[in-house]
Amino acid sequence: MTDLLIIRLSFIVLIACAAYALRPFQLEPMLATGLGGAAGLAIVFFEVRVRQVSLKRLIGAAFGSVLGILGAYLMSLVIGRAFPHDTTTVPFVQVLVLLWMMYVGLIVGANKGEMLNLAALGGLFGGEKAGTSQPFKILDTSVIIDGRIADIVETGFLDGILVIPQFVLRELQLVADSPDSIKRNRGRRGLDILQRIQKMPSLHVQILEDDFPQVREVDMKLIELAKLYSCKIVTNDFNLNKVAQLHGVEVLNINELANALKPVVLPGEIMRVFVLKEGKEHNQGVAYLDDGTMVVVDNARRMISKTIDISVTSVLQTTAGKMIFGRFDDKVHGVHDVKGLQPERERPAREAAAAAVPHPHPGA
Repeated sequence: MTDLLIIRLSFIVLIACAAYALRPFQLEPMLATGLGGAAGLAIVFFEVRVRQVSLKRLIGAAFGSVLGILGAYLMSLVIGRAFPHDTTTVPFVQVLVLLWMMYVGLIVGANKGEMLNLAALGGLFGGEKAGTSQPFKILDTSVIIDGRIADIVETGFLDGILVIPQFVLRELQLVADSPDSIKRNRGRRGLDILQRIQKMPSLHVQILEDDFPQVREVDMKLIELAKLYSCKIVTNDFNLNKVAQLHGVEVLNINELANALKPVVLPGEIMRVFVLKEGKEHNQGVAYLDDGTMVVVDNARRMISKTIDISVTSVLQTTAGKMIFGRFDDKVHGVHDVKGLQPERERPAREAAAAAVPHPHPGA
């Protein structure tokens, strides 16, 4: 990067020196030097922007520009023949037509350049497809704050180029600067996750400056950006997932991945759970697995704060996640303490036997 910066600075200085020596437009030496430096800066800025453009877009833009120049030349001939004696308006119109046609050809050719199949040409152009074959994925704000994306990337299941749009960074910064302490902590957590991802040597993280000022919602900006680059969105936002699918944009949903990795439970299996609270229905208890899966247990309301064995009755898979339904039978299933050391199924029998032993009356 340092070598490239030195080359760019040398190029700007060289153009400024050439302008100082040649003095274009009969300018004063200092004005000519400033003009040369400005021209060098403009050329370097153009070079930086062109480096981010794919070869398909460059070929399309060049081809469109050439067609535009040819069309403008033919139109200029017609205009010149139609008004041969006009020496002021006609030249201006000819230059205007030239710039107009060249500009239109450049923009249209660049946009339609993605439709080119350069791999079919083979040879030099066959490397363009190989160079851009890595998956291109956009991260949204919710998946950055969630944090699980860093663990997924660290395991190697998500590779390629991860793109973070500038408008997502702005939204994340606004959350981190929020007066609400909860939002502020979430935003700072998201920034920490980004730093963690950027430090991973096997991953390339790129900040994308593209924006859509005419679109206000960040979710719609993400969809437009994904459509522009034909890439995927990584999110855990349920609404963004549905809207993106309606627009034909592929989405990688972290929640769907987590649901797919949850253990498979079949009806009739015996599983051990810790009953955390009572359920909505009569005599129900609610437990949670380590991965957050909710387990609704019938006949377990009196077993709150205890670890019990249950029999799975059914499994319900929804878009929001998986729910397991089970039933507790104190005649069949064991009851354990929190540490899961010793079954308590025989404790009622021991207590009943102890109650049957006669005790002396306190007043005896």
